[in-house]
Amino acid sequence: MDTQHTQHTQNPQDKQKPQESQDIPETGDSRASDARPVLEAPDIARVLTRIAHEIVERAKGAEDVVLLGIPTRGVFLGRRLAEKLAEITGRTVPVGSLDITMYRDDLRMHPPRALARTEIPGDGIDGRLVVLVDDVLFSGRTIRAALDALNDIGRPRAVQLAVLVDRGHRELPIRADYVGKNLPTSLRETVKVLLAEEDGRDTVLLGVKQNP
Repeated sequence: MDTQHTQHTQNPQDKQKPQESQDIPETGDSRASDARPVLEAPDIARVLTRIAHEIVERAKGAEDVVLLGIPTRGVFLGRRLAEKLAEITGRTVPVGSLDITMYRDDLRMHPPRALARTEIPGDGIDGRLVVLVDDVLFSGRTIRAALDALNDIGRPRAVQLAVLVDRGHRELPIRADYVGKNLPTSLRETVKVLLAEEDGRDTVLLGVKQNP
């Protein structure tokens, strides 16, 4: 893909410097026993290809699409989707990242965490179709925070959501436009997405929470 010039934005409270890095996934307690794979590398590649085709179809060619991945793994999924969209359309699709750390409604309930990076493609998002990309959709609170962060950056003509896994248990009226796999779960279960860029392999694991 062609190299894109990006503009970097900072969250409104960047002056606060958290002391440690902690990725808080929507999956809940990451400690799980007897985790079993529900998606493997070929499955993930296949569903991303399907989602890319769905985006092209719904966006009528994806000419004004901008992909923004939510750190951490949503960023890698966004880049993979951009590559697949380029293969389908023959055009470079702008892709960036959107850090939501300072917009979370549970910020005061967890230890400080390091800020991730927000990168907005050089042409911005005003008047564009922004597709937010994340790994797991759970309560919906991460996406609500992403919408708040997006509002401080620009005014897209529309916002859509693509997720690799939708595990249910929504707490807010938010739904995904593109879903790799609908995975019914109980609140005792955990969903963990592993990607080669971050974890050395591609898989989605379903496990059961262990008591602290």
